[in-house]
Amino acid sequence: MNVRRRSSAAALAAIAVIGAAAAPAVAADPSPSSSPSRTAPSGLYGTTDPRYDGVWRQSLALLAQDTAGVVPSSTAVKWLTDQQCANGAFAPFRADPAADCDAKTPIDTNNTAAAVQALWAVGGHGDVVESALGWLKSVQNEDGGWGYSPGTPSDANSTSVVVGALTATETDPEKVVKDGKSPYDALLTFALPCAEDKGAGAFAFQPDKDGKLLPNADATAAGVLGALGEGLVAEAADKADAASCTDADKPTREGAAANAAAYLTATLAKDSHLVSALGGSADQPDYGNTADAVVALAAQGGADKAAGPLAWLEKNAAKWAAESGPAAYAQLIFAAHATGTDPRDFGGTDLVEKLNATGPAPQGVAAKDTASANADEKSDEKDDDSPFGVWWFVGVCLVFGIGIGFLLSNRNKKQQP
Repeated sequence: MNVRRRSSAAALAAIAVIGAAAAPAVAADPSPSSSPSRTAPSGLYGTTDPRYDGVWRQSLALLAQDTAGVVPSSTAVKWLTDQQCANGAFAPFRADPAADCDAKTPIDTNNTAAAVQALWAVGGHGDVVESALGWLKSVQNEDGGWGYSPGTPSDANSTSVVVGALTATETDPEKVVKDGKSPYDALLTFALPCAEDKGAGAFAFQPDKDGKLLPNADATAAGVLGALGEGLVAEAADKADAASCTDADKPTREGAAANAAAYLTATLAKDSHLVSALGGSADQPDYGNTADAVVALAAQGGADKAAGPLAWLEKNAAKWAAESGPAAYAQLIFAAHATGTDPRDFGGTDLVEKLNATGPAPQGVAAKDTASANADEKSDEKDDDSPFGVWWFVGVCLVFGIGIGFLLSNRNKKQQP
């Protein structure tokens, strides 16, 4: 796996470079507490008990910062890399990263795939990413998909988040096969046909105990992105006509994504938000899944398709995010990015500032602090190979005869498998 970087330098006539480059050191993190508690380990975003979501929320936080043009804290990145097991997998949280993982360590595909997307984005961790991808491929099911834990039946959400990890690292999911089946083959088995009276075009999480597919809004949003080969961070597609569910003898993955987008559009039509219900309680607005639906709709049919739920989130989601923490702010940043909305003024809330405040202070802000500039910068990185993965400050340069110095800088951003 090659690690690539983007180089830039001002050039003037009659200048000789006499300085030598040196990489800034990354400070070591203090070891996390030996037992989980409400006091978050050093480097972790959020203050709640990390046992169930530490790696997930850390990955989303780092990925959202990178998406918004923020250079994450090296301490926060190190916290995430320290969570990896020797076999490449990640668990939600390991209280003692120095201890070896064993059969009781609850490694899973979702946390591993999210960590891959985050560490690929921030750059400089090709060995960690390569090892994680190798583990994900090793636990692929015979139907081409993935379940949450190794050996469990495939589901739409897990398969989709792994597809996101593959495509983020420029690995073609169609070439990641098990018994001749790709992840896309698995995803299509969860798509409800348009002939269904309820849930036409939706994705099911997985078949129920009787083998029946039941519509699931969360799985549908994930399924749209997975079928399109998109990750947690997605760009808006070209504007498309209003979608309707269209049956086909063998729908393409793009067709399945369009059908699922039509289901989401119809579901959101009444209140512009999705709902969730806890046992014995009334339906409640589901802010997180609504944010995911915004990303899915924009990725499938353009930002206009997501205008209604986006406006609802801008008006209503600030309190939810403040109560829920870094992953919630990250989801809203992803929704803003997919629709071309400013995450620093999301219904009057600076999502980036709020996210940054939940963990270690970031190293800084990229010179081009916009989503489009960040995307352009990453595109340029593909043209220049380097074995290094951090910001570089290059020595002092003298102008012949007048002794003027200037600074050269370059930044590593991407890795190539």
